[in-house]
Amino acid sequence: MTTEATLPPTSTSPTARQLWARTRGIALAVALLLAAALALATLRADIRHGELDPRSADPYGSRALAELLADRGVSTRVVTTLAAARAATAPDTTLLVATPDLLTKRQQTALYTATSGSGGRTVLVAPGSPSITTLVPGVTTDPATSRGTALAPDCALPAAQRAGTAETGGIRYSTARLDTDECYPSRRLATLLRVPHTSGNGDTVVLGAPDILYNDRLDKQGNASLALQLLGSRPHLVWYLPSLSDTSATEPDDEKSLLDLLPSGWLWGTLQLFVAAALAALWRARRMGPLVPEELPVAIRASETVEGRARLYRKADARDRAAAALRSTTRTRLAPLVGIPVPQAHTPEALIPALSAHLDGDGQPLHTLLFGPPPGDDTALIALADRLDALEREVRRP
Repeated sequence: MTTEATLPPTSTSPTARQLWARTRGIALAVALLLAAALALATLRADIRHGELDPRSADPYGSRALAELLADRGVSTRVVTTLAAARAATAPDTTLLVATPDLLTKRQQTALYTATSGSGGRTVLVAPGSPSITTLVPGVTTDPATSRGTALAPDCALPAAQRAGTAETGGIRYSTARLDTDECYPSRRLATLLRVPHTSGNGDTVVLGAPDILYNDRLDKQGNASLALQLLGSRPHLVWYLPSLSDTSATEPDDEKSLLDLLPSGWLWGTLQLFVAAALAALWRARRMGPLVPEELPVAIRASETVEGRARLYRKADARDRAAAALRSTTRTRLAPLVGIPVPQAHTPEALIPALSAHLDGDGQPLHTLLFGPPPGDDTALIALADRLDALEREVRRP
C-alpha cells in the first residue's frame, strides 16, 4: 500500500491568518476610535442633561436662577411649543428663548411678529446667524467668538452697570441702530445687546452666551445680578424650550435634511475619518516590488495545461483569443519547415509565399487560414483548429 505525500499549497494568495496580521492594527484603531466616540457621547449626554432648563439642578440647568426669581416675586413657567410662547407674550411678561437656532424660519418669523408689538421683553440666548437676522432685524453676528471670558459692561444700560463684570462672552454682535445698548464688548464688538422695539415699550435682549444662566456659574462675577435684572424686570417669566415634537416645526416648507441637522463638527469629523481610511488603504495596499515567479513542485503535462487554458477561454467566451493562440502556435511551428526564420513567422509577406511554394497551391486560402478574422462561434473555432492541424500535417509530409 502506497501513500502519496501531500504537497503544500503553492498559491500566493494570503491566508486568513496573514490577512488578520495585516489588518489587526487598523481594526484595533477603528475599535478604539468608536469606543472613544461612544464614551464621549455618553459623557456629554450626562453632563448636558437638562441644559438651560429652569427645572433642572444639573450644572448646566437653571433651577437656581428660577428659585432666586421666585424669591423676588417673579413666576417662571416653561413652555415647549411656539403656540404657547406666542400666547404668553404680554407687557408684563419676559419671554426667554433658550435655543433660537433650533427654530425654523417660519417659526422665527411668527415669533418675531408676536413679540415685536407685545410691549414685553424678549431674551434670546446665544442666537447665531441662522436666527439673529429674523428675530432681531438689523443685528448681525461675527464669526469670531469669545466664549468663557469675564467682560466689563462698558455701556449705559443700568442693569449692566449695577452687575459689573460678568461672564457674557460667546457670540459677538454688531448693529447700525443708534438706539441699541451695546454692552460687554469683546474686541470692540458687543456680546450683549438691548434693542428697543419700534412700537410700544418692549425690548429684545440678546445674550452672546448662556453662562450667566447656568447653576454652576451663577455665583461667579456679576452673573447672578445681571441675570436677575434681565429676567426679573416683569412679574412673569415664560421660559421657552423649543422642542422637536412641536408640530409647528414640521411644516413642509421648513423641512430640513439630515445633513442640515448635523452640527458642522460632525461633518468635518466624518470627512477626516474618510481621509484617514483612504490613506490607510493606500498604505496597506502598497506594492513591495514586481511579482516573483514560483517554480511548481511537480511537472504538469502539457495536455493538462492546454485543457485548462481552453476551459478558461470557453468560460470567458474568448474565441478571438483562442483562435489567435492556435494560429500563432501553428505559424511558429510551420516557419522552420518552409525555411522561414521564426521571428518572421507572423509576417504574411514572408510566410505565405514560402508555404504556397512548398505546397504548390494558392496563397489566398492560406492567408485566410493563418491570418484571417476570428471565428463567429464554437463550431467555427473547432473547424479552424482541424484545418490548422491538417495544414501542419500536410507540410510535414515527406
